[in-house]
Amino acid sequence: MASRGPEGLVLQPDGHRGKALLTSGYPFCPADVGYLTSPAGTAALAEVAGFALSDTTHLADIAAIRRRFGERTPALAETVLLRRRAPAKLAELPGTSQWLFTDEALQQASAAPVARHRARRIASTVPDAVVHDVTCSVGTELAALSEETDRVLGSDLDRVRLAMAHHNLGEAVLGLVQADALTPVSSDTVVLADPGRRGGGRRRFDPADYQPALDRLLDIYQGRDIVVKTAPGIDFDSVRRLGFQGEIEVTSWRASVREACLWSPGLAEPGVRRRAVILDRDEQVTDAEPADCDVAPAGRWIIDPDGAVVRAGLVRQYAARHGLWQLDPDIAYLSGDELPDGVRGFEVLETLAYSEKRLRQALAALDCGTLEILVRGVREVQADPDGLRRRLRLRGQQALSVVITRIGTGAAARPIAFVCRPSR
Repeated sequence: MASRGPEGLVLQPDGHRGKALLTSGYPFCPADVGYLTSPAGTAALAEVAGFALSDTTHLADIAAIRRRFGERTPALAETVLLRRRAPAKLAELPGTSQWLFTDEALQQASAAPVARHRARRIASTVPDAVVHDVTCSVGTELAALSEETDRVLGSDLDRVRLAMAHHNLGEAVLGLVQADALTPVSSDTVVLADPGRRGGGRRRFDPADYQPALDRLLDIYQGRDIVVKTAPGIDFDSVRRLGFQGEIEVTSWRASVREACLWSPGLAEPGVRRRAVILDRDEQVTDAEPADCDVAPAGRWIIDPDGAVVRAGLVRQYAARHGLWQLDPDIAYLSGDELPDGVRGFEVLETLAYSEKRLRQALAALDCGTLEILVRGVREVQADPDGLRRRLRLRGQQALSVVITRIGTGAAARPIAFVCRPSR
């Protein structure tokens, strides 16, 4: 498979042209890790880091690297490229510029702020406990935990990732051992697990397909304090049907929902079953808070709540906290006459029954040339917002937003468009 860019690239022979093609996901072996962590490998990585390995230079660069390092080229090139990708997630963790990764391990690793949030919560909830990451991979969670406590263990079934964790973490943990997460090797510890949700370059969406499967993981550690990372889109009802009775936490960072996390009852806050964590604003909302929220026509501002709030089903709690109301009881958009501090909002300039013709006329009258489209509950727009933007044929100078949504249910449902000026 030919490369489309520099991320996660390795070599495979092209028998037709006698040249090297670049593809993603090089399968590191223990010998690769041994070499990369040796003085010779360290020196080679420093040399390879001097190559651009960009879209326009990678073939020439790889040829030059191959002349210098031969069969070591794939492991060297992949490591350099993964290290270049890592800062987008892990820059806040010290030393990660010299870490070793596999492509899948880096993809699944939590961003450093998310991992640090989890580590702080574990350490503050059970400050004297030993924390055992039973799927430690290359060590991201362990690195975050070691900033909060020196009572940290790691294990993983994958020998390569475990060897990388040894290199990445040094003496920062009590121990690293090869073990299956479904065969407990510690007792009286807080268990942290991040089941594999990728395989063969594809995401696994069904918790039964996680590695290890979520139901088996929860069954094996039943009665233990356990924290389990899951995909952000996991079905909450399916988790409850597995017998999980703790808290489900949804975390966002940089305006993107990053993951859901299961906290067993012994680690959960009493009375809380769902929590939204907005790291950008250092804000948390739970289902234990009041949910007294009116439904009323739009005021001065429309607010699109953070994705973690929406995903956790805490829109009404968020609205009550900030003095907002819903436009419709089944739609997540909120409104208010004042914008909460630090929250991006949309100041309503015009409200109209939605049709492309009416919207085009309203935008032309407002001299709109750039349009942000937000939509919920109107399927034809949700299916192709970019197509709508093209059909509107905007020619003006103003940058505006339009919030398109459905108000009402059944025969009374109607699409509404709010033409707005964004706060920022």
